Amino acid sequence: MSGTSSPEAVKKLLENMQSDLRALSLECKKKFPPVKEAAESGIIKVKTIAARNTEILAALKENSSEVVQPFLMGCGTKEPKITQLCLAAIQRLMSHEVVSETAAGNIINMLWQLMENSLEELKLLQTVLVLLTTNTVVHDEALSKAIVLCFRLHFTKDNITNNTAAATVRQVVTVVFERMVAEDERYRDITDQPVLVQGNSNRRSVSTLKPCAKDAYMLFQDLCQLVNADAPYWLVGMTEMTRTFGLELLESVLNDFPQVFLQVTECEIFLSLLVKFLDADKPQWLRAVAVESIHRLCVQPQLLRSFCQSYDMKQHSTKVFRDIVNALGSFIQSLFLVPPTGNPAATNQAGNNNSGGPVSAPANSGMLGIGGGVTLLPAFEYRGTWIPILTVTVQGSAKATYLEMLDKVEPPTIPEGYAMSVAFHCLLDLVRGITSMIEGELGEVETECQTITTEAVSSPTQSSEQQELQSTSDQMDKEIVSRAVWEEMVNACWCGLLAALSLLLDASTDEAATENILKAELTMAALCGRLGLVTSRDAFITAICKGSLPPHYALTVLNTTTAATLSNKSYSIQGQSVMMISPSSESHQQVVAVGQPLAVQPQGTVMLTSKNIQCMRTLLNLAHCHGAVLGTSWQLVLATLQHLVWILGLKPSSGGALKPGRAVEGPSTVLTTAVMTDLPVISNILSRLFESSQYLDDVSLHHLINALCSLSLEAMDMAYGNNKEPSLFAVAKLLETGLVNMHRIEILWRPLTGHLLEVCQHPNSRMREWGAEALTSLIKAGLTFNHDPPLSQNQRLQLLLLNPLKEMSNINHPDIRLKQLECVLQILQSQGDSLGPGWPLVLGVMGAIRNDQGESLIRTAFQCLQLVVTDFLPTMPCTCLQIVVDVAGSFGLHNQELNISLTSIGLLWNISDYFFQRGETIEKELNKEEAAQQKQAEEKGVVLNRPFHPAPPFDCLWLCLYAKLGELCVDPRPAVRKSAGQTLFSTIGAHGTLLQHSTWHTVIWKVLFHLLDRVRESSTTADKEKIESGGGNILIHHSRDTAEKQWAETWVLTLAGVARIFNTRRYLLQPLGDFSRAWDILLDHIQSAALSKNNEVSLAALKSFQEILQIVSPARDSDKPETPPTVNVPVPVLLGPISGPSLNRPFVRTDSIGERLGRYSSSEPPVVTDELEDLNLWWAAWNTWYRIGSESTKPPTTFDKLTFIPSQPFLTALIQIFPALYQHIKTGFNMDDLQKLGVILHSAVSVPISSDASPFILPSYTEAVLTSLQEAVLTALDVLQKAICVGPESMQIMYPAIFDQLLAFVEFSCKPPQYGQLETKHIANAKYNQAEWVALNYVPFAERSLDVVVDLYQKTACHKAVVNEKVLQNIIKTLRVPLSLKYSCPSESTWKLAVSSLLKVLSIGLPVARQHASSGKFDSMWPELANTFEDFLFTKSIPPDNLSIQEFQRNESIDVEVVQLISTEILPYANFIPKEFVGQIMTMLNKGSIHSQSSSFTEAEIDIRLREEFSKMCFETLLQFSFSNKVTTPQEGYISRMALSVLLKRSQDVLHRYIEDERLSGKCPLPRQQVTEIIFVLKAVSTLIDSLKKTKPENVDGNTWAQVIALYPTLVECITCSSSEVCSALKEALVPFKDFMQPPTSKVQNGES
Repeated sequence: MSGTSSPEAVKKLLENMQSDLRALSLECKKKFPPVKEAAESGIIKVKTIAARNTEILAALKENSSEVVQPFLMGCGTKEPKITQLCLAAIQRLMSHEVVSETAAGNIINMLWQLMENSLEELKLLQTVLVLLTTNTVVHDEALSKAIVLCFRLHFTKDNITNNTAAATVRQVVTVVFERMVAEDERYRDITDQPVLVQGNSNRRSVSTLKPCAKDAYMLFQDLCQLVNADAPYWLVGMTEMTRTFGLELLESVLNDFPQVFLQVTECEIFLSLLVKFLDADKPQWLRAVAVESIHRLCVQPQLLRSFCQSYDMKQHSTKVFRDIVNALGSFIQSLFLVPPTGNPAATNQAGNNNSGGPVSAPANSGMLGIGGGVTLLPAFEYRGTWIPILTVTVQGSAKATYLEMLDKVEPPTIPEGYAMSVAFHCLLDLVRGITSMIEGELGEVETECQTITTEAVSSPTQSSEQQELQSTSDQMDKEIVSRAVWEEMVNACWCGLLAALSLLLDASTDEAATENILKAELTMAALCGRLGLVTSRDAFITAICKGSLPPHYALTVLNTTTAATLSNKSYSIQGQSVMMISPSSESHQQVVAVGQPLAVQPQGTVMLTSKNIQCMRTLLNLAHCHGAVLGTSWQLVLATLQHLVWILGLKPSSGGALKPGRAVEGPSTVLTTAVMTDLPVISNILSRLFESSQYLDDVSLHHLINALCSLSLEAMDMAYGNNKEPSLFAVAKLLETGLVNMHRIEILWRPLTGHLLEVCQHPNSRMREWGAEALTSLIKAGLTFNHDPPLSQNQRLQLLLLNPLKEMSNINHPDIRLKQLECVLQILQSQGDSLGPGWPLVLGVMGAIRNDQGESLIRTAFQCLQLVVTDFLPTMPCTCLQIVVDVAGSFGLHNQELNISLTSIGLLWNISDYFFQRGETIEKELNKEEAAQQKQAEEKGVVLNRPFHPAPPFDCLWLCLYAKLGELCVDPRPAVRKSAGQTLFSTIGAHGTLLQHSTWHTVIWKVLFHLLDRVRESSTTADKEKIESGGGNILIHHSRDTAEKQWAETWVLTLAGVARIFNTRRYLLQPLGDFSRAWDILLDHIQSAALSKNNEVSLAALKSFQEILQIVSPARDSDKPETPPTVNVPVPVLLGPISGPSLNRPFVRTDSIGERLGRYSSSEPPVVTDELEDLNLWWAAWNTWYRIGSESTKPPTTFDKLTFIPSQPFLTALIQIFPALYQHIKTGFNMDDLQKLGVILHSAVSVPISSDASPFILPSYTEAVLTSLQEAVLTALDVLQKAICVGPESMQIMYPAIFDQLLAFVEFSCKPPQYGQLETKHIANAKYNQAEWVALNYVPFAERSLDVVVDLYQKTACHKAVVNEKVLQNIIKTLRVPLSLKYSCPSESTWKLAVSSLLKVLSIGLPVARQHASSGKFDSMWPELANTFEDFLFTKSIPPDNLSIQEFQRNESIDVEVVQLISTEILPYANFIPKEFVGQIMTMLNKGSIHSQSSSFTEAEIDIRLREEFSKMCFETLLQFSFSNKVTTPQEGYISRMALSVLLKRSQDVLHRYIEDERLSGKCPLPRQQVTEIIFVLKAVSTLIDSLKKTKPENVDGNTWAQVIALYPTLVECITCSSSEVCSALKEALVPFKDFMQPPTSKVQNGES
């Protein structure tokens, strides 16, 4: 440069220019005037520039367009001489670099014209060369035009021109690249963004390049285009081109400027071209050379990285790196599909006809006979194409065998397999290079990041921290850039690699080659995984998986989305489509195993080859070493392993490890010895694989678990609906993974156990069994694992571990529940002491067993519960005790096994005992817990909700226990009810004292009454159907052979229990506010039970009634009285410490009975309630008693077989309650109440007895014994009358009512009561006639009642009420019935008793009556009495035939007694007695004195039967009172006279009739009766006369004498009678008349005759 710019050189230039212009001017003077002018003005211009400017060259360059213009015009003349001159001048200007860009453009245009006119061609080339070599002003289109010009000249006909042009082109191409190198050199230190150069709008231009670089790029691109016979983009105007020349130019560029391509990588076009040379239509040698070239690139990962960064990652650029890889793939594929010409493929003759079976090795290809042995060459074989693998190069270096032969004229022959082998190595080196480069860089980034972070963490000062942060962010940016490149590289190459490698894997027959391919696939998969490129990672893994399985094996997971994108998608490689080739079935591999495929439908067998096993090992290796990056593709890996494991017949054993299964399980599994030895190894690797999961990070671990879970789900789907052996691979491996990751079990527990719980619900039993096995093993392992912190301090984890055990309760399969319970049992045995907060879950599992789940389950669960109750109550938190109670209760309700129910009730008793013994401790702990919960609830603003709130927690525990027992008391099974009832009442009895006083309220209302309600409800609705047997051969007693009867027993037990509590705990209950309401409800229950139509219940109800009434003052009994106290007996108060069972110290609670009773001093009994309230209670009891009585004894309206009639014991008990009850209510007991009582007593006595019960209740008919009921009734009345007796005046008005009641009973003697419309049979006939109901013998009862009446009357005759209410009249009226019936009475004793009673009553009553004569209160009694005498003394009933004489005489003496009573008690007081009555009496005596004969007497008995004593007595009485000296009133005298006259008149009539009959009868004797009668009259006459004689004469009326004497003639007439008896009687009658025979007196009397 310095040469051309020195002052001398400049001076010389100016001179030369001026001389050139002058010469031009001269030449053109004539022909071309414009040129001449231009030249001349040019001279002036040059001079002006030289004069004005110091920097002459610069000025010249600035004005070069004007300066050059004359020369250009000169060239335009096309005159050779002028043209040469001008070109020389232009070259001189150029060499001094005074040509501007514009001028240069003009120059080139001018040269182009000359070229087109074929002028000065060599000179042109020379000018172009000078123009382009001396400076850099020519760019872009001008430059391209210059280059095209040279190319055009190269293709002229002139040899010299051709060669010169060729040399010029070579030089120019070199110059263009040199300029670019120089330009880079200039800008090397300037890091600013290059200025955007406005390029052409062509898509191929690169706008970001600097000018020289852009020219070089455009030139290189067009050279490639031209070589490829495509149109150039930049070299516009090219007309001809040879490929060899192009290639030569390209090679020279690549050879001379390699650094340009490494740095600036402007080789996009070249590389694209190179890729094209691999096409199948190119010659073999060319393809070989191209492959070698590509191999050279493949061993330089950094170079490939540059390609990727410079092209693939640019928007409008060719994807060079991707195309290279894809081209290799296509190339390999084409080698298999299109055998290279000249090397016909060795086809497999041997295999053609047996392609179905495993194909044998090719018969003739690749066999080398060495020393008689046969060795198989390593080779690829695919669909009949066999290609040997040659050793072409050492791994990692490219050896260019054929590239170095390019100077040869003839193309060399390429050995078979060479190109394939090189391509194969390309792939392997490519993978190796890329993966090692990226992984290396990744590793650096990671370590840098770590160091930066650690430094940042440990850095002390603020400023350094900021620096660190700065550097970290730089680092991050750098990493983002790097990561983008890595991802692009992988994304660009994976499809092509995979396509090629899969094909090669399938075709490989050589173990080493297979190993290499698998290794490449594995490293790529791992790399993709590390970069997080899921699709590509999964694709590589899928390929390995497919290789592991037999060909065409139907595995869904490999045909899912990711795989589908690979297997059925063709990748477009620069216009060429590449199909993924699926593996061919003709693999020439040794078959090592035959097994069954894992499929829903059995599908014959499948075969595994050694290559499958090799792939499987790779897969295991991948999972083992790169598990952390597998992510979601664990699914693929595990699915494949599962299928392989299945085909190989490996089955899970304990802990989840897989062991070779027994031959039985896979009958069609055939394993060669080779694989047999491998199996333990594979099994071992498999286990190690899952063991190594403990080193995975949490996310990867989750991927593994998820994959196993979804695999397991598939296995589950497959196992649905058939009972084939399922695949348990996933379940086993989940277990294994869980076990080795126990240290961080929390993060995987939920998905793991959640899935296993699903498995446990599977219908296939083997599947479920393993699910349960896995789940329970994990739970047990989790609980025994040495966690940090230990479980005791990490309650949350413990609950988490136990939770799935609880969840298993939602599964209905019994086998699973059995596993669950066995697990619980084992946990209890090993961990029972340390379960702590886990107890509710464990107990929940036992409690979740339902009734319908089979005996064995219930039994196992119960075993667990028993263990808990016997061993673990003290170790569990007290808050869990309630759950224990609930669970024990729930077992009681199970009806599968009666023994379990009964035992569970026993457990409840044991639990209650435990509560009792540990009361204080439990109470403290519960109170503490309660306080904590209360606080929590208040903080949250919610109400604490627990059963039986607000009772204290300890009491709530008891209440829960009681409530549970209460539920069991209404169980459908009688035995359970009985046991539960006894336990409930025993517990309340034994331990109830521990309860707070207020809690008793809940016990009464929520427990006891609730229970009573339910029992009553069930009992009243129970079935009356007969139960034949109690299950099995148990016979049922007839008293329990219906549900109703069985419920009756429960009702009895419950009511008795409640009543006992009311009785023994009254001191506790009465102070409670609503005791009276409780009392009413209890009474209501007693009433319901008493009125139930069941003898057992009703009787028991009354017993309970008795029990609660046997309380004088509120019971101050000892804690548990053995016998209820009886009425009016004060109970001694027992004091002293009450000790809990098996405790040495007295266990006294603050409110123990000891203290409670100790508060009262023994002298003054405690008064718990006021009298009034007590009275109310008793009156409530009376009302209940009245309702029971009136309802139960009311006769039903209709009767049939099923009519319920209360039993005698019931009625007896009912009536027996009254006296005790009456003691409490007597002060208020009034007439109304008495009326009510009377109705009940009357009805009760009227109830008949059922015939089958009669022998036990009734006395035999002859015994006069009362039934207990009758006794009770009389006792009740007795109690009443005694109370009235000592009671106030006001009570005595009740006497008449009591008499009425008793008299009603007396009437039963003759007229038994009717019970409704019921037909009763008399007892006497009961034996013969099976009557349903038998009437009682009421006689003894009536007679006893009569005795009572008499006694009572004797005491009360004078009482005002007795007088006023006409009691005496009622008594007489009542007695009249038996007296008038006399012999017709049901029992002879009745009328006799009636008579004696009447006599007793009258002896007391008549004086009273006389006393009150004036008041008229007794007026109505007298006629009643007269009638009674009349009916008795002259009865219409006939004595029985069998009456003995002695008996008759005894009866007569009774009649006599009555008459005596009349003579002593009535007639003497006639003046106080109504006249009519006395008249009636007289008539009666008269009638009695002449007794008409009885027709039934026999001759022999006549004397006796005539009741002579009686007649005599009547007569005497009659006479006595007829002729009484004491006649005080005319009235009496009248009665006497009247009586006598009647008597005499009657005698006269009888005698007349006899005489008449005697005469008529002639010789025949008269009837016996008539004879008897006449004898009687005769005797009466003699008696009368005797009586008259004895009487004082002044008392006898004269008229009477006249009547007596008038009899005489008639008597005389009788003398003729034939009967000797009559004669003797007549004699006696006539004798007294002698006294009348006196001489007549002088005075004649004029009487009233």
